[in-house]
Amino acid sequence: MIKRLATSICSALLISMPAAAETVTIATVNNGDMVTMKSLSKAFTDANPDIELEWVTLEENILRQRVTTDIATGSGQYDVVTIGTYEVPIWAKQGWLEPLNNLGADYDVDDILPSIRGGLSYEDKLYAVPFYAESSMVIYRTDLIEKAGLEMPKEPSWDFIRKAAKAMTNKDEGVYGICLRGKAGWGENVALLTVMANSFGARWFDEQWEPQFDTPEWKKTLEVYTDLMQSYGPPGASSNGFNENLALFQTGKCGMWIDATVAGSFVTNSKESSVADKVGFALAPDAGMEKRANWLWAWNLAIPSSTDSKPAAEKFVSWATSKDYLALVAKEKGLANVPPGTRASLYENKEYLEAAPFAQITLESIKLADPNNPTVKPVPYVGVQFVAIPEFQGLGTAVGQQFSAAVAGNVSPEQALKTAQRLAQRTMRKAGYPKD
Repeated sequence: MIKRLATSICSALLISMPAAAETVTIATVNNGDMVTMKSLSKAFTDANPDIELEWVTLEENILRQRVTTDIATGSGQYDVVTIGTYEVPIWAKQGWLEPLNNLGADYDVDDILPSIRGGLSYEDKLYAVPFYAESSMVIYRTDLIEKAGLEMPKEPSWDFIRKAAKAMTNKDEGVYGICLRGKAGWGENVALLTVMANSFGARWFDEQWEPQFDTPEWKKTLEVYTDLMQSYGPPGASSNGFNENLALFQTGKCGMWIDATVAGSFVTNSKESSVADKVGFALAPDAGMEKRANWLWAWNLAIPSSTDSKPAAEKFVSWATSKDYLALVAKEKGLANVPPGTRASLYENKEYLEAAPFAQITLESIKLADPNNPTVKPVPYVGVQFVAIPEFQGLGTAVGQQFSAAVAGNVSPEQALKTAQRLAQRTMRKAGYPKD
């Protein structure tokens, strides 16, 4: 009798206790838009009290390492991961990602810009959704270029960029004519150098997958790059990535910065940038060969196949990349600060175009980048600032270390390219290229 009574009491207590919230662990990069996402996520948890969010925010290179390890081993540490356009189709093919087939009736997948959506699909299924997308552009100080007696063209050449960098450099006042990515990494300096190479007529591989670093086009690319960085760049340029150069530009240390279009809202935000009212934008440079140094990238939210919380994870992914989320950012942070480059409807919004002086350049730059025809000469690969093969992640990082060493003056550009050629040849032989 007493035992039955105790059992009944325990059962009643269990029934009356609220169910524990499901935890969704999100691995993301420490970029400004992702920091905003985290700060606004209370709106999601308030609307979904049965879901708790746990955040792991990491520097870009570290994020890639940890997420790649987690995904490849199926350890299930993360339920939502922030990954790039490079990884999505490769990982989807490996079966490492869940297809996103329940984003909700109001999500409007067709509103995602076609070039961005195409890069996130595999066999006609969507495996990630873009949080923000970008190309590259020239960001410059209007006051400094005017002081130098120059006028920035909408479509500058690399020759003009060098001329302007020289004219705007004033090292005595701590102002450097140009800031470029020097930090080693396939998504850091290699991204910039690959699109530079595209514009100079270079390519990673020829049509038989033979590495091409021993060509005059790559030699010209690296010579221009190292000259700009060493002559007109800030001290320690070989250690600077996106965030470091953003900080330099916002504090008035850079005359020009060639980098991601997503930086537009950061450099024009008067709360964060001391030069917010002195910023102009232009298309990425060219070398007269009909290819500009435009990349095409998106930071995306995806769900690993190892998760045991797909419905909750997909609900968050849908919220964070929806039109409603853009509206929330506009309300809380200002219309110019919404994550850019993903939805056509954003660029049909006249209020946004007026609020964001970088909007039109962003859209035009994204449209200029062609992953299927990235180079002047034919290539066997897809990808603008990367080569969409699994081997590129390791190879790109190793090559990036050589380029960073060249900027630091530890090796000559010729030595860096010679080593890059050898690394690439060894990697491709080991991987069995060319493949049938």
